[in-house]
Amino acid sequence: MKNVKWMMALVLSSLLFLAACGGDGEANGSGSDEAEYKWKLGWNSGEEGDSKGEAAIAFREYVEAESDGRIEIEFFPNETYATSPEMIEAVQVGALEMAIPGANELANIVPEYAALSLPFMVETPEEAHAVLDSELGADLRKKAEDHGFVALTDTELGFTQITNNVRPIQKPEDLEGLQMRSPNDVTLIETFEAFGSSVSTMAYTELYNGLSQGVIDGQFNPLLNIFDQNMHEVQDYLAMTNFTYYYCYMMLNKDVFDSLDEDLQQIVMEGAEKARQASRDVVAESEEKYYERALEEFEEVTEPDLEPFQEVAEPVYKEVEDVMGPEIIQDMQTFLEEYRQ
Repeated sequence: MKNVKWMMALVLSSLLFLAACGGDGEANGSGSDEAEYKWKLGWNSGEEGDSKGEAAIAFREYVEAESDGRIEIEFFPNETYATSPEMIEAVQVGALEMAIPGANELANIVPEYAALSLPFMVETPEEAHAVLDSELGADLRKKAEDHGFVALTDTELGFTQITNNVRPIQKPEDLEGLQMRSPNDVTLIETFEAFGSSVSTMAYTELYNGLSQGVIDGQFNPLLNIFDQNMHEVQDYLAMTNFTYYYCYMMLNKDVFDSLDEDLQQIVMEGAEKARQASRDVVAESEEKYYERALEEFEEVTEPDLEPFQEVAEPVYKEVEDVMGPEIIQDMQTFLEEYRQ
């Protein structure tokens, strides 16, 4: 009896194996075959429900499926691989295949990447998308190739809002004397220094502890990121200012991209388009939800008159010309003037 059961189990096991292999003994897709390319992809925020995370998910799903498992991608969210600046360097030298850093972080390598985040440069997501989807946006992406990586696509973070633990923000003077955290981007540092703040450049994933321990008074990020990192738990005041637009680049080591055959390169670029749209969708869908949540979670939410902030920030444009060059600022302003007409 034991022999009969053993034989039946063996037959059943064989049948299941053949079914999984399509009936001919060879596995389908990437389930059994060793992937030809194994990539690591890192970023500094969460996964599901986060704009970078949703971009990564959309990219991986498309690329792994369309490449028939030739490309396999492993995720490292929340800086579990390294800090965001370290991941940028790792991609450049080929130690890490992919990352999704902020454009303002990459501006230390390609200064023009900070132009779209100049204070009040764009007023709506549609304006930002128009720039990024244009020939001007394509030219910005091409600049990456001289620095060891390919900027596959831009991904959306959204407009930033200001939080702090000292006072409600109604006018620029309310920012005077506050210790604010900023990415290491001269454009944003100059902006808050113009507002009279002191600026710290601690890592994004250290923000919660820095705020809770009083090392810094406040920070600025899109609403989605504020809640992704639970900053509402350690901040009292939120000011809706939309003063700068945040976006990222999905970067891939250039040698890795160049090593792919044309078919795989095409699949990767198509996957990047899926990633871009996924990030824009999650930001658009979450803005109202997080604004309503902010009204409940923060002690006070203000919506200040932005004109005084714009006036104080205007000299920043001139001050950063030496860093990124006046041409990109002028080109972007001209494009937006024509777009608004």
